[in-house]
Amino acid sequence: MRLGPVVGLTLCLAALAGLQGSATGAAGAGFLASLPWEMRDADFGGISAIELAADGQAFVAITDKGGWISGRLLRDATGLLTAIEAGPVRRLMGQEDDPLRAGRRDSEGLAIAPDGTAHISFEQVPRVLRYADLGGSAENLPTPDAFAAFDRNSALEALAIAPDGTLYTLPELSPAADLPFPVWRFRDGAWSQPFAIPRRDAFLPVGADFGPDGRLYLLERELRGLTGFASRVRSFAVAEGGVADERVEMESPAGLHDNLEGIAVWRDGAGDIRLTMVSDDNFLFVQRTEIVEYRVLPQG
Repeated sequence: MRLGPVVGLTLCLAALAGLQGSATGAAGAGFLASLPWEMRDADFGGISAIELAADGQAFVAITDKGGWISGRLLRDATGLLTAIEAGPVRRLMGQEDDPLRAGRRDSEGLAIAPDGTAHISFEQVPRVLRYADLGGSAENLPTPDAFAAFDRNSALEALAIAPDGTLYTLPELSPAADLPFPVWRFRDGAWSQPFAIPRRDAFLPVGADFGPDGRLYLLERELRGLTGFASRVRSFAVAEGGVADERVEMESPAGLHDNLEGIAVWRDGAGDIRLTMVSDDNFLFVQRTEIVEYRVLPQG
């Protein structure tokens, strides 16, 4: 979701008050690192999704202005982040050889299949595009009529691809504060809405990925006024008719991290599952782009 003028003003006031980016509490269990990401590229910013290679190094990310960028996360001998190599930001194409037009380029979710086929979900005009090559032209997946009813500023933020190639997406807002988030599934050339994910507290979904353990990891955020953003990751076992075994894998206090929107889940050399997340600075000078990592801790 692109943050509106009121939220932008809130963030500016938070920065002036010295609150934005300073946590109201310490990092939670499993926290590994937070690394600022800066580039001398006029199109850099608004990073809304990220996908990582199995080794946790090579990555692809997208911006919410129809851009994409590839690079590498550099790590030390223990696997901790040390630097980011990336660039330049390139434009996503439409069905022809022209960049996506303004008003149709609010790219938010990214899911890449094992064969390299990329899928991108959009918010302002809710739909999913498929790219055999991110540098090439797009193919429109069928769009259900129900997508048109989504709020144009809180539609298809999260997109994930299961091990069997099935796509899952959901809007940022549920129909009401006491109702679950409807999950949409694309399989065998058609969309269906087979189940929903329970809504917990005021957190809203902004990113998703399937981990190497086959679980669905859902990144959620909440803007808590002048104290900044809080983030949470829940994971689920996904079955044909719904989700089960809900777990909270991480939760950060407001202000510790910026506006985390993208998530990639992978297994490191020690066998631990890691959550690599990226923040969307909304192209605002009072926010920052950062890569944040947590390790998933054993439950129980």
